[in-house]
Amino acid sequence: MTTRTLAIVSAGLSQPSATRLLADQLAAATRGELAGRGETVDLRHVVLREHAHEVTNNLITGFPAESLRAVLDTVTGADGLIAVTPIFNASYNGLFKSFFDLIEADALTDRPVLIAATGGTARHSLALEHAVRPLFAYLHAVVVPTSVFAAPEDWASGEADAGLRSRIDRAAAELAEQVHRRPVSTGPADPFALTTNFEELLGRREP
Repeated sequence: MTTRTLAIVSAGLSQPSATRLLADQLAAATRGELAGRGETVDLRHVVLREHAHEVTNNLITGFPAESLRAVLDTVTGADGLIAVTPIFNASYNGLFKSFFDLIEADALTDRPVLIAATGGTARHSLALEHAVRPLFAYLHAVVVPTSVFAAPEDWASGEADAGLRSRIDRAAAELAEQVHRRPVSTGPADPFALTTNFEELLGRREP
């Protein structure tokens, strides 16, 4: 049985967090979909509020702390990614954007991504399409068609109502299918690895 890694990034600032709750439900649904395809899943949660100071320091100094480097490697080395942000002022929050600003160019190329968000009103749901999806398109990730937005009225006693549950299940199935059809990830790319040989670097050509 193949084991897949799934990184779940949640950018909620409060605790408890509706953003984390949505992330957990998306992760559980995706794990169930992959299990139905004969694969086990290693869920790796990244709660950005726990790394906020390290993210800021990295932006200022240009160098990540060892613990933040491990988090970045978790995200870039996973088979799939679930990214969930609260919506502030019609866009992702600053912590979410700052974290993904630290992702190296092309590190998420062809990586399946499920995007989701929470907000105080359903009117914020369009931010997923005009802000979050373009961010991951720029990073060359493969964003699944269904994005998931959850407003306060979508939760019934802490559980997703029928409409939200349907969106969660549909998006999870799309992410699982994208992950399943790809080779197992070999981990984050080595930034110091040579991408060409010395002969090519020297401009030599074979006769």
